[in-house]
Amino acid sequence: MPQPALPEPKHPELDSMLTRKFGREVANYFSGSPLNRVGFLRPDHVFLSQAIRHPTTAFLLCNNLQPLTREPKKLAYVSHADVQPLIGDNPYEKSEDDLIEQYNSETSVPQMIFLGLDERNSNGLLYKEQYKGAPFFAVDVTPKGSYVDIAKKLIADLESRGYSFAQGRVMDIEASEASIYAEARQLLDWNARNPFCAQCGSPTLSVNAGFKRACPPKDTTKLTSTIGKTTAEPPSADRPPCSTRTGISNLSFPRTDPTVIMAVVSADASKILLGRQKKWPPYWYSTLAGFCEPAESVEEAVRREVWEESGIQLGRVVIHSTQPWPYPANLMIGAIGQATPDGETVDLGNDPELEDARWVPFEEAREALRTGTSGLGEPAPEGYKEGALRLPPETAIAHQLINAVVNKGFLGADSKM
Repeated sequence: MPQPALPEPKHPELDSMLTRKFGREVANYFSGSPLNRVGFLRPDHVFLSQAIRHPTTAFLLCNNLQPLTREPKKLAYVSHADVQPLIGDNPYEKSEDDLIEQYNSETSVPQMIFLGLDERNSNGLLYKEQYKGAPFFAVDVTPKGSYVDIAKKLIADLESRGYSFAQGRVMDIEASEASIYAEARQLLDWNARNPFCAQCGSPTLSVNAGFKRACPPKDTTKLTSTIGKTTAEPPSADRPPCSTRTGISNLSFPRTDPTVIMAVVSADASKILLGRQKKWPPYWYSTLAGFCEPAESVEEAVRREVWEESGIQLGRVVIHSTQPWPYPANLMIGAIGQATPDGETVDLGNDPELEDARWVPFEEAREALRTGTSGLGEPAPEGYKEGALRLPPETAIAHQLINAVVNKGFLGADSKM
């Protein structure tokens, strides 16, 4: 399957001291969003009210986190008129303070995320004479709760018009679209996974245009549930005390898990360390990776993970580039590390995660980058010879790390990323 081109880094045309020293910035797949997130406008319900109904506003719909598409490699967007039966005319009519004050845990509404403004659109919304662009929103149309029938009807209508929802991991759409989807997927997923307060267990409310969740002090459900009942005490909407409502920790924020992924080179800079898991296709290898642990620097995490998985001891470690990874909420921190002269013996006896790890000569890796790259679930590309090394596709940061080491002279005197 042909791989989409990677996104362009910001201002690639500029000559700068940093570019001359470290080379051109690497922008990995799922990064490079064309949207200005204007995060400071998320609590502004006046802005959101205008944005939700603007003629240039685009809505990305996700069903079970899978995005709406019409062409194989492009996302499909719909208008306010399409989603109005599901979300209503203006879900941001009330301020966040009013929504929290009037919270009712039995009212189910589709999750929405304000993704940002596309400033390339000259006809976009102009707000406060300063912020201009076409607004983008994500909407979870998964049929559930009180709106299950409306969501099913919307999905059926879209499918009758030639739309469909993508299947599996979305890794083949255009890079700029992939970054928009990554933001949408990660935020929708996080909201769906956190319907209850981690402190007191009560239902939470999505605020800040989908980027925060609050534990409201009241639940008006309690008032409606006492109608017709005779009680000595007047009904109260107050919920039990919760520490998240005091001090500055009164909100839940989206989770991002830092993950290190590293190209490890030999002490003499002639070989690269690659590993494989048992479930991978035959001859398919990649760089090593693992999660950063609490109170651990990126460099420490790289050294620890490499030693645990392969027994290799690392000296110097440098960061190369990063990649958002919305499956479900990772930030891949790409690094390059070099083994110590006396620490190059492979030992898989510590962590059983890898089936094999081996030192691969640069030339063998170069040939694999030319003829043996593919996704995990894809067949080997045309020209591949059975039994030769296979590597991840260009959309994977592992590919960029391997390429930086074996083809781009990252370890040379004049280092370039």
